[in-house]
Amino acid sequence: MTSLPFCQYDAFTLTPLAGNACAIIYDADDLSEPVMQALALEMNLSETSFVMRSEVADFRFRYFTPAEEIPLAGHPTIATVASLVEAGRLKLEGESTGVTIELTAGVIHVEVISDEDGPPTIVMKLKKPEFLRIYDAADVMPAFRLTPDDALADVPIRTVSTGTPQLMIPLPGHEALRRAQMDITRYRALKDAGDFFSPHLFCLEGFTGEGDTSARHFGLPPDTWEDPFTGSATAGMAAYLWHYSLIESPNFVAEQGHWMGRPGKASVTVDGPPDDIEGVRIGGKAVKVMEGAVLLP
Repeated sequence: MTSLPFCQYDAFTLTPLAGNACAIIYDADDLSEPVMQALALEMNLSETSFVMRSEVADFRFRYFTPAEEIPLAGHPTIATVASLVEAGRLKLEGESTGVTIELTAGVIHVEVISDEDGPPTIVMKLKKPEFLRIYDAADVMPAFRLTPDDALADVPIRTVSTGTPQLMIPLPGHEALRRAQMDITRYRALKDAGDFFSPHLFCLEGFTGEGDTSARHFGLPPDTWEDPFTGSATAGMAAYLWHYSLIESPNFVAEQGHWMGRPGKASVTVDGPPDDIEGVRIGGKAVKVMEGAVLLP
């Protein structure tokens, strides 16, 4: 019987059972892809993170949803780095510690900012955004039981990737965001013909007075129906908002998950001018909610 250390963290929050949960399995170098996929399905969370050695970075992480491997994701990065710090596997040096992470999408840089009053803030820098396919609102909005008039006027629905391609669907406010529901048949057809991994619906209103944006992020079983907080899509959203001049400042607070009872928030910074964005930084904290061991034959 093989025993591997395991823990679960809630990311983009310091409140247990809020934010987005991530299972983290250490010392996973010898696990096969089918076993990692089976474990992710067993965990039944948005993502499960597997920590391995790397020859090109400080650590290697692989992320699996219950259905498939994903090349890059935000909340598993925040959660896994936070767990490494608390477990003593990542030693902090002064006020800020840099660490490199090898992901399937490539090597990313993460900054761990120490906090005398609590857990550190984890800031991940995502790569230069790619602005991909543009969609007609008439083809997209019915997949979420919305009409073309529910889309924010004068800007396109478009796929943006900072490592994982996400479909950016801007809405005028909370009213439309709350009404959004998945039409499975129409959504499957849209996704099968599309260039994106999953859709991100958002508006320029916070759920609370702290936030500048609100978002919802959908999926299909065996993945979760709705994601409490989606770091990679938040980065794509930030690039989209800055590129299309929908925000006045490249620094803002993104909120997600409040209507699910799992509120989360991230600090967001877009680097570079709107017409030549260099990258996006997403920052947040995480809290441990369980630990133990995974037992495998």
